[in-house]
Amino acid sequence: MFEFLFENLSKTIFLSESDKKIISQNFKQKKLLKRQFFLQEGNISFHTGFVTKGCLKTYTIDNNGNELIYQISIEGWWVTDLFSFLTGLPAMYNIEAIENCEMLIMDLANREEIFKNVPQFERYMRLMLENNYIANQRRLNSMLGGTAEERYLTFTNKYPEISNRVPLKTIASYLGIAPESLSRIRRNIK
Repeated sequence: MFEFLFENLSKTIFLSESDKKIISQNFKQKKLLKRQFFLQEGNISFHTGFVTKGCLKTYTIDNNGNELIYQISIEGWWVTDLFSFLTGLPAMYNIEAIENCEMLIMDLANREEIFKNVPQFERYMRLMLENNYIANQRRLNSMLGGTAEERYLTFTNKYPEISNRVPLKTIASYLGIAPESLSRIRRNIK
């Protein structure tokens, strides 16, 4: 599990063996079964997780009982309700395993300990958050200005490894498309 984390981190920052030891000491391993929650809306997010195996969805439920998918996370992605994690206030999102998952998790105190002792990890987290912000801006622009077909094609081109692992209903919700419309789009593309 840790080797996968270190491979991911080393794409952005250099880590010495002592850095890796500090990081390893501040993470715990967690396993989730399919449909098990990492976090439920209304609870406080005490952990952030790095996905080493599996797939999760981050979502909320609208007034009609429909899932509104905010994020789909696979291996190499971080997952949490960042607002809740940083403020200690109740989470706005549910985070649920779509597949059996293995994760490395840390709490806020562990995160601060790593930041203090491995400053380049703080740089990594900043860059990751900046990239996440950019991706969210692009997604918002696509939702506001792109057609349903354009959104689907962009998604499948950018995340081909996700589109084959996640139920169509989940992808439709993530793209803001009715499942029936997404089925029609997929038929028309083939």
